[in-house]
Amino acid sequence: MLSHAEASENFIADAERTDWHDETLWFVRAKRDKASKVLPEWEALREHASQVKDHTLANLGDYLVAFEAKAKANGIHVHWAADAAEHNAIVHKIIADQGSKILVKSKSMLTEECHLNDYLAGKGIEVVDTDLGERIVQFRNEAPSHIVLPAIHLKKEDVGETFHKHLGTPKGNKDPQFLTEAARQHLRGHFLASEVAITGVNFAIAETGEFVVCTNEGNADMGAHLAKVHIACMGIEKIIPKRADLAVFLRLLARSATGQLITTYSSHFHKPREGQEMHIVLLDNGRTRQLADPKYKNSLKCIRCAACFNTCPVYRRSGGHSYHQPVAGPIGSILAPNIDKKANADLPFASTLCGSCSNVCPVKINIHEQLWFWRQDLMAAGLAPIGKSIGMKLMAYTLAHPAIYRLGGSLLRRFSGLLNSGLNPWYKQREMPQAPKESFQEWYKKR
Repeated sequence: MLSHAEASENFIADAERTDWHDETLWFVRAKRDKASKVLPEWEALREHASQVKDHTLANLGDYLVAFEAKAKANGIHVHWAADAAEHNAIVHKIIADQGSKILVKSKSMLTEECHLNDYLAGKGIEVVDTDLGERIVQFRNEAPSHIVLPAIHLKKEDVGETFHKHLGTPKGNKDPQFLTEAARQHLRGHFLASEVAITGVNFAIAETGEFVVCTNEGNADMGAHLAKVHIACMGIEKIIPKRADLAVFLRLLARSATGQLITTYSSHFHKPREGQEMHIVLLDNGRTRQLADPKYKNSLKCIRCAACFNTCPVYRRSGGHSYHQPVAGPIGSILAPNIDKKANADLPFASTLCGSCSNVCPVKINIHEQLWFWRQDLMAAGLAPIGKSIGMKLMAYTLAHPAIYRLGGSLLRRFSGLLNSGLNPWYKQREMPQAPKESFQEWYKKR
């Protein structure tokens, strides 16, 4: 597995694509800013949502038990999974009991976290991702690079070539409307044929036992309403206390994610229709461990809007695949080390600590501070990149010994002077900037 720095080097080798990726995500960030300014109460909503999440996390066990009781009373089968392996085994058993060999799945970062597609493929079950971006990267055998915009690293020309290869569209056709219609026709047959549908969960309500799925394409609704079995996969942190709380989060989610005023489809699943089975799998997978640590428990407030991705100067210039985790960006960099410190020790260092991620977070997670905390913990555990460890030890030793510090400064000044002297061939040959022949005032008048 490549480190973040190594994978980033591969991404930025294509300078044109890197600039386009950077500008596209900044455009989404700007849309977020405009949408948030429409609401005078935006900051009050953020504070309210943050407090709701604080309260929920402080009483998480009680709310999960209350949700389970209500959901069961509604006719929903509730399953508990300690880790990804148990989650996948539960999902497979439900599918196997149905006797299905193919299913449709809408966007679910939790199933990406558990590598469910690969697991089911190993059991002879085909998973058809129905989110357009997810289907594109599935065709290309790639992971999503963004939790809201899975194929944001691809241009329309890339999508055209992918659809030509897998769907037989005309070579060279890159028209978005044409390609979207081709995907629609391709997926319609899968919706009609599949007896099992898997969705994610954006919010689950303890008060009522229902859960809510937010999409812009309606694919989650299509799959869940046509299938005989609906399986919803949910991290235990997605619980909220009351239905009244939902209005706060829905107003924050779409504006933070894509700059929309509201998600196109916010679908409530309260109970299965007559003749349908509905299952929900509640996953821990390190979340209770994160909850138990005061430094990192706030990361569980995350509503997966990806606002921190779109504003992060490192993510925008390095691409989502450089994070080697399903959840990339700043929030992924504080979630991933909790699951595997050694494998993800590089990620907290993939940040400028500028604080922009924390500024745009709709639930006020102190993301940049947690990145800093992880750096300290990883350094103390001896898991930081070797070059960084040596550099930091050398710096600490130098700063602790004034004589060495002064000697180093003197040598640096002499070395800098050598570089800028006539002894340096590059210095002789380079073109030096010419002094302006007119004053700034004169130049400005001519504009």
